[in-house]
Amino acid sequence: MHPVPPRRTRRVSVAVLATALVLVLSGCSETVQRGWLPGFSDQEVTDQTGRVVSLWVGSWIAALAVGVITWGLILWCVAVYRKRKDDDTLPVQLRYHVPLEIMYILLPVVMVGVLFYHTNEDTLALQDTSAEPDVRIQAIGKQWSWDFNYLDDEVYETGQHAIDIGVEPAALDEQVTLYLPVDQRVEFTLDSRDVIHSFWIPDFLYKLDMIPGHTNTFQVTPTREGVYRGKCAELCGEEHSSMLFNVAVVSQEEYDAQMEELRERGQTGALGLEYSRLQDLNDVAKDED
Repeated sequence: MHPVPPRRTRRVSVAVLATALVLVLSGCSETVQRGWLPGFSDQEVTDQTGRVVSLWVGSWIAALAVGVITWGLILWCVAVYRKRKDDDTLPVQLRYHVPLEIMYILLPVVMVGVLFYHTNEDTLALQDTSAEPDVRIQAIGKQWSWDFNYLDDEVYETGQHAIDIGVEPAALDEQVTLYLPVDQRVEFTLDSRDVIHSFWIPDFLYKLDMIPGHTNTFQVTPTREGVYRGKCAELCGEEHSSMLFNVAVVSQEEYDAQMEELRERGQTGALGLEYSRLQDLNDVAKDED
């Protein structure tokens, strides 16, 4: 084995330090610190977004650390043990190296086990519905819009399919709005009238499928007032991309005022699952006949 020239060792060290410096400096950006996930630097949107961000960023840090070590060892071996000029000696051939092979087996098992533990822990927390909710809302997916039943206040809001949303982006502001009181635990009941949809508020960092004949539930506490966008995250037909809604996280006073406004409109009670786009088309056809 040939000794490593000091100059080449210094070059490798400088390259490693420069790479580490670039990675550290890139982490100064707020966007990078959140792993490019939606969110805000002043406050988390819900009580669960911080948990999701931590899991996401922690997983990437672990993956990058493994990548840096792996590529560093590969490049180091390439640089240090490369073939020299006028060297016709064959390197020592090893058939096996028991400690190294044991490490190859145990280290990935430990890494996957740690990732599984934290993922399962956070998943159970995100799906926990054992707490008593302050507000109960039923969200119903339909081709291609949304209905929201405010179960405690016995009022509802209904949405219509967004037309030409790509041509007139301002129409997005006119879509049905789901109102949520800030700092109140909300329990969502998710149902579908026709095909599989998926209830997704990107800034909440959570989505859950809406399956015909099956009800899903989850709980979340909005902690930041503001207006957010919601959409369907499951391909549900030709107008899937325009199945949109807005989410307004407001004070308790504003929330109560909105509930009263729905009562004044006569939108009391709750919309059922018997209504559907196909039924409406059949009714129209009968009227035409």
